[in-house]
This record gives sequence, C-alpha cells and structure tokens, in this order.
Amino acid sequence: MNATNASDSDGPADPTNAVLAGHGDFGTKSSGVRSKMAERLARDVEAALDDAGIDATVERPWSRLVIRTDRPEASARVAATLPGIAFARPVVAVDPRLEAILAATRRLAGDAAHPETATYAVDADRVGPSSAHDFSTRDLHVEGGRVVGEVTGAAVDLDDPDVTYRIEAREDEAFVSVRRFEGPVGLPVGTQGRVAVLVSGGLDSPVAMWRLLRRGCVTVPVYVDLGEYGGADHRARALEVCRTVAERAPRADLRPRVVDGGAFVERVVEATDNTRMLSLRRAMLAAAEGVAETVGAHSVATGEALGQKSSQTGANLAVTDAAVSRPVHRRC
Repeated sequence: MNATNASDSDGPADPTNAVLAGHGDFGTKSSGVRSKMAERLARDVEAALDDAGIDATVERPWSRLVIRTDRPEASARVAATLPGIAFARPVVAVDPRLEAILAATRRLAGDAAHPETATYAVDADRVGPSSAHDFSTRDLHVEGGRVVGEVTGAAVDLDDPDVTYRIEAREDEAFVSVRRFEGPVGLPVGTQGRVAVLVSGGLDSPVAMWRLLRRGCVTVPVYVDLGEYGGADHRARALEVCRTVAERAPRADLRPRVVDGGAFVERVVEATDNTRMLSLRRAMLAAAEGVAETVGAHSVATGEALGQKSSQTGANLAVTDAAVSRPVHRRC
C-alpha cells in the first residue's frame, strides 16, 4: 500500500472528518452487477474497520464509498488493503458551497507540510447538473489553487506536483483531500466463487492466493502435511502466511484445510524414481480437489509458474493436471 503525502497517524490538528474510497475494476459492469459488488465491498470495509477497532459507518451514495468516522486516516489505511478498493482518501466533507470548499482547502493547506521546494496542483471535479452549484469546475481549480498558494507560498506544477489537492463537489456534499492511499483494485472477495489453493511455506503460494483474492475469489488454503518430509516449521510458516492473507478478506472463510500426506509421500518415494516429483504433485492436486468438493470450490490453484522448474514445463504440467477434473490456476 502506498500513500501520497500521508502522515503516520491522525493528529489533533487534522481537519479531515471522513474517508472517500473509490473502486476500480467493476465500474464498467452493468448497473445491477455494479450495485451488488459495491454493496459487498462496503460490507467488507465495515468488517475490516470493526476488526481494527475503528468505529465507523460506510455509505455508498453513488460511485464512491463514504466512510464516516472520527479516525479518517486510520480508516483509509485499513480500507486501502482490501481487494476492490482503488484508493482511499481522508477528506474534509463540507456543504457543496464554494465558500465552504475553499475554507476546507485552506485548512488542509495550513495543516499539510510544505517544504520550501514543494510544488502543488489542484485536481477538481464538479459532478451533477449545472443548477446544483453556483460555481464551475474551473472556479474550483482557480480559486482552490489561489487559496493553497496564499497559505503555503508554494509554486504550481500541473505536470508533476509534490502535493495534489483533490476537490470533488457533488450535489449534496463536497470533499476536499490532500492524502491518497492506493488500494489493490480488483474485485470484492466472494464475487467469483471459491478456489482451493495448495499452499506451502514458501512465497509463491501466498502470492497466488493474493492474486486470486484480488480477482474476487474466496481462496480456501489446502496444506498437505508431508510428515517427516516436511517438518513442523514448514507447516507453521504455511499456516502463518494463510492468516496474514486472510486479513485482506475479513468476511470470507479462509481457514486452512490440512491434509495428512505423510503416508502417501512414503508410498510415492518407494514406488517411483524419475517421475517422483510429478507423482507427488499429482497426489497433492488430487488432495486439493478433494477439499474443493467439500467446500464447493469451482477450481484449484497452485503457486507454480510455467517454466519455473523442470517439473513445471508445459508438458509436465499437463501430466499433473490430468490427475484432476477441475481447472487448475497458476500464477502465470
């Protein structure tokens, strides 16, 4: 998660009183689908804030989520970790009058840290019929820029500013911000069904889980305990990684399913030689498919990547995938 012009914590002088969060990938879908996904995302944000001990309410009046809270920066940081969120901005929410908007801009400019060499720009939009406001988008740019310049003495740079003031004026409310937390974008978790994901103590499988979460899948971790061929530390790392990834999906069941694989590993070792690794991978995929059947998952996934290892060539992956009937997703 990246933050632009963000302080480490909410300070007593911070004038922000809400969070404006935007979503990304489902903005082009039909109105019905978009509404359902936005509602799911709003409930995900509520659950994540509740888990973080933050008292807040989440509204979705139009194409944004509005988080009402007395801890806007902390709330923005939490919201920006969730799949489906494109950005989260701590904002000053005011009446949609030019005087109120400029006063909020002045307060933010006075609160923000502006080194002598810093530059700034104002990015503004006025949304709604022209009759909704007695000012134009150009007025917001011109007057907002004038206010920031008066307060900070900074120079304007419209191409690559150090600080960007964002003004969004709608019919019923206006929002002014100077900090933006980037989110992972993607789709809300749960909108694309379930996938059983083989996990290990390495890096590749949690990356696969995270990528599938971002595409809206509930990822059900499947850890195959290899017995003496694995080890307690191997299992502990895998389960800890699953807990970390699960924090990004507060309303989904991402509890790991552990399969005892020690006995069949021993049989594979005794019965095979050159094909040992492929046989083991086929058995692990079959175990993942067994879990998929019990949890209603439509597919299985691994952290493998085409060509990464000799056992992951296209031909070898075709051999391992033949052990299951469900689609197998991989990182690339």
